[in-house]
Amino acid sequence: MNGDFRQQLRAWLADNLRGEFAKLRGVGGPGREHEQYELRREWDRKLAKAGWSCLGWPVEHGGRGASTQEQVIFYEEYAAANAPARVNHIGEELLGPTLIAFGTPEQQSRFLPKILAVEELWCQGYSEPGAGSDLASVSTTATVDGDDWVITGQKVWTSLAHEADWCFVLARTEPGSRRREGLSYLLVPMRQPGVQVRPIRQLTGTSEFNEVFFDNARTAKDMVVGEVGDGWRVAMATLAFERGVATLGQQVGFRRELDALIDLAKRNGAIDDPVIKERLTRSWIGLEVMRAHALRTLSRKDPGYEASVSKLVWARWHRELGELAMQVRGPESMVAVDGDLDEWQRLYLFSRADTIYGGSDEIQRTIIAERVLGLPKEPRA
Repeated sequence: MNGDFRQQLRAWLADNLRGEFAKLRGVGGPGREHEQYELRREWDRKLAKAGWSCLGWPVEHGGRGASTQEQVIFYEEYAAANAPARVNHIGEELLGPTLIAFGTPEQQSRFLPKILAVEELWCQGYSEPGAGSDLASVSTTATVDGDDWVITGQKVWTSLAHEADWCFVLARTEPGSRRREGLSYLLVPMRQPGVQVRPIRQLTGTSEFNEVFFDNARTAKDMVVGEVGDGWRVAMATLAFERGVATLGQQVGFRRELDALIDLAKRNGAIDDPVIKERLTRSWIGLEVMRAHALRTLSRKDPGYEASVSKLVWARWHRELGELAMQVRGPESMVAVDGDLDEWQRLYLFSRADTIYGGSDEIQRTIIAERVLGLPKEPRA
């Protein structure tokens, strides 16, 4: 059964990554989200029409009801085909499953079909200047005014906010509340006068991250996912979806990068350096460890600390791969031809942020130390 699924998918990708879509092979992804954006959106719509998106969603919500194993196969084959990075992943993989788990029937019927059809794109309003990985410290507020919530505050490192139609925002809805209490999970339209998006220019020269300012922005009172004040629980569920089965597809992308780096080391003779050979070997072992851990995590119905372990492992591995790429390339890695970065320079520069975004290493270690190992809590102001 799974063999048929794999062959069917592999054949579809081979048949459809042709013509105008052939130029999308290997396009997009971290640090490269600006590449062929509109054509990649058309590609996502093509996937949706063929039934190859929202695979894990229940059939009644327009998905395929695919098993975890089938979803793993999809991400493996998709990455192996060098298919383009998806533009709809935040809506499809994060908000969609969250609405299916916690949303009202009205919210589900309003938003899920638009996500499925790639008609509305989403961004994630979590991090703030004073509350990056310490998500419980958010200070963006939302107060009731008639039939609306009025949102005031700032979010930062908001991926693809400049392209998004909507944002799911974690905001403080109970004045005087602290930490995890009094937070609510709101769905906020981005295209309104009270929302301003400012791009953040990165080391790579691209700007896929943004600052988002909410200045009396509005959304309807019924745009709360879950109960008012229960936003922490809903937000944590979204993060669990983010670190789920799609990580295996990410690892196939990592495999492609590592294989290409090994090939480069063979061609330029760097493989003859015993230090570089050992580091490449350790990278290969690290990737196998990542895959084994991911498969073990997927077998659990309620993954907990494993998500923090996964983030620690892959972020450090990928950052070190970027450093190794510079070592393999040698002195020429320091030169950008005509000011343009090549793939290895871009990998090195962008991967510097891997241990920061999506939950910094320090925060992940604290979660493991306090909640798993039972160590004394870190002093907090």
